[in-house]
Formats: sequence, structure tokens, C-alpha cells
Amino acid sequence: MRLTLIVRRASATVACALLATTSACNFFDVSNPGPIDDANLDAASALPGLVTGMSFDLSRGYDAVTQGAAIMADDLYHSGSYGPGEGLWNRGIIRPEDVNGSWGAMHRSRWVAEQGIVRMKAVLGSTYDTSPLGARANIYAGLSNRLLGELTCNSVFDGGPSGDHKIHFARAEAQFTEAIRIATGLTGAIRDSLLRVAYGGRAAVRAWQNNWATAVVDAALVPTNYVFVAPYSTNTAPENNDLVFETTTRSEFTVFNTFWATVRDPRVPWDTVRTTSGALATGQDGRTTFFRQRKYTTLASDIPMVKGTEMLLLRAEAALRNNDAAAAIALINQVRAFHNTTATPLPPLTATTVAAAWPVLHRERAATLWLEARRLWDLRRWNAEPAPAKNTFLDSRDKCIPISLNEIQSNPNLRGG
Repeated sequence: MRLTLIVRRASATVACALLATTSACNFFDVSNPGPIDDANLDAASALPGLVTGMSFDLSRGYDAVTQGAAIMADDLYHSGSYGPGEGLWNRGIIRPEDVNGSWGAMHRSRWVAEQGIVRMKAVLGSTYDTSPLGARANIYAGLSNRLLGELTCNSVFDGGPSGDHKIHFARAEAQFTEAIRIATGLTGAIRDSLLRVAYGGRAAVRAWQNNWATAVVDAALVPTNYVFVAPYSTNTAPENNDLVFETTTRSEFTVFNTFWATVRDPRVPWDTVRTTSGALATGQDGRTTFFRQRKYTTLASDIPMVKGTEMLLLRAEAALRNNDAAAAIALINQVRAFHNTTATPLPPLTATTVAAAWPVLHRERAATLWLEARRLWDLRRWNAEPAPAKNTFLDSRDKCIPISLNEIQSNPNLRGG
């Protein structure tokens, strides 16, 4: 057996730890020396590269779904020529034969992280309990499971039967808890960085399991300005943020025909593109007006996965679920104040009732998490709720990514053979 090992320049580790309190953190930069024998990974010296490979696969998993999830939800609208998948997703039709790549990339990320943890425990023995690498590995596994729980209709683990998608949330909670256990015994900036992302990840999956009280406790431990990202790079094509290519080099996805096409918000940056004659440009399909997203502007633009501003919104949602509109709006306005700019002001909002505050929360989460592969889950869970939490966008639309055709055909527990 041979595995491709992705090794990143370790010099970025210290810089990341120092930046973690105020800016995006990705732990490493990326370069690829090629494949090595599997047995060579059974050494402590190989584990930094093993964990970095987990980070790489998580970034690839996020990259694979960010574009599709944006048009399965209402972040973007399809203006391109790809099909049939993207054209159907835009209409709310998500078929098993069209999600093979997304399903495979997300599960690869989960499997590599979880199996890597098994290997790390065997190699490190008792020192695993004090290893920052062990904490990182559990964070990557937890984020992979959070992604799967939010986007897939059903869980399937390593050739097993179909199960409830929320099993991924329970699995992620255990992995984030393990990361917290290990990180708590560390010291310095790396301890703080690991704890913040682990608490942020655990807060979300606890909320998705309706454990709002414990979610709020975790969320309060993440500073508003904290951001943990899926890193991208121009080193090689697999390390690119492909949404940038599809909305810059090509015009496959547009802000036109979304709510944001009529709204200016610094969290949802977009611009118009014009032809040489001054007319508004159209997308790759030749007919849909093309408004270009500008949240990610280069192939090396990172995608946030855990943010302090989302933690404020989790706390706001918990307040609404406790019928406290005033507390919810106060937390929402903290997020708006954080993102407020002179060029695009975000004045405070008001809502005096819980019923009036729910649509505000819906919009604020949409803006804060725009193009981060999180919107479909929000729409899905709110669609299943009664008023006033209910959101109707997904009425008559598919609400999640089904088990892929490749999985069905290769898994005896799913194909009946």
C-alpha cells in the first residue's frame, strides 16, 4: 500500500500560533514531495506530515462542496455551462449520480483523520496525551464529521449501513472533546489556538444535537475576532480555492438572482462585470447576469471553518430559543459592529419580539457564513421547524446531499449484495 504524504513547511507553525488570537489560522503552508511507503509513517518523525495531510484532505473536502452547496442553498445562483449536476442543484434537485466527487472528498477527509489518529496512538503511546499533533488530528476529524453531518442526508462509515446523519455530530463532539482534553495540558499560544477551534467546533455540533446550554458555554470561550480556516495555496492546482477560478477565470456562479444582489453588506462582497460596450456581462451560460463574488479573490484565498462571530450568533439563536429577543438582538449587533465599515455601514438592528427576531437571525447567519458551505444546513434545520423559526426556502427542494451512486454501487450494505 502506498499513501501520498503532504508535507508542509513547519516554519509556519509558530507564526500561526501567534496569529491565532487575531487572524485566520491554518497551522501550515503546503508542498508535496510525492508518495511514500505506508510503513514509513509508523515513526514519530513522520507524524507532523501525517497530520498536515489530514489538513490537506479537509481543505480538499471543503473545496469540493463549497461551490455546490452555495447553489443547493441560496448563497449563489448558477450562471454556468456545467451539467447536469450544477444546473439541477440550482433547481433543488440533488441526485446520487451527481455527488460522487463531493461525497468521496468529504469521506476521504474523515477517514484519513480518523485512521491517522489510530496510527498516532500506536506510534506515540502515552505521549499521545500530551501531543499537539494529537489535538490537531482530532480537530480535523471533528471538522470533517461536522461537514458531513451538516451536508449529507445519511451517515455511512467505511462500507457499513446507512444511518442517521446526526451520528456525525456525536462523533465530532467526541473528537473535539478529545482535542480539548489534550490541549488543556499544553501551554502557550499553541494551547490557546487549539482550544479555540476545538471549543468553536464543539459548540456548533452540540447545538445541532439540541444541547444549546452546553453549546453556549463553549461558544463564549471563542473570541469574536478568532478565525480558523481551510488553507489554500497556489503551490499546486490541488491546493487552489476552485471557487475563485469558477467565479474569476470563468463565470459559473453569480450573486445575481439571490437576496444579496439587492443588498450591500461588507460580509457579502460582490461587484459587477461589464463588457467592452459597457453592458452587464453574462455568465458562462450566455444569458444570466454575472455579479462576481469578491469574498475570495485569489486561488490562495482561505475558507473559514470556525469563527468567533458565528459563536455570537449561536448564542443569539440559543437566546431566541429561550424566548429572549433582547439578548439575541444584542448579540447580533455585536457581530454587526465587528464587521461595520465606513464604506458599507452595518447599523444596529432592532426587533422587540421573538417572531420578529428570527428572520433577522436567518439573514445575519447567511451574511456571516456566506460561501463557507454552512448555509444549506441552516436552511435545512430551520425548514424542519415550526414558526417563527421556520425558513421556507427549501420547500419543494432537496435538502441535503444523498449517498453517492459510487457508494451505493460499491457498498454491499447499500446495494443488497
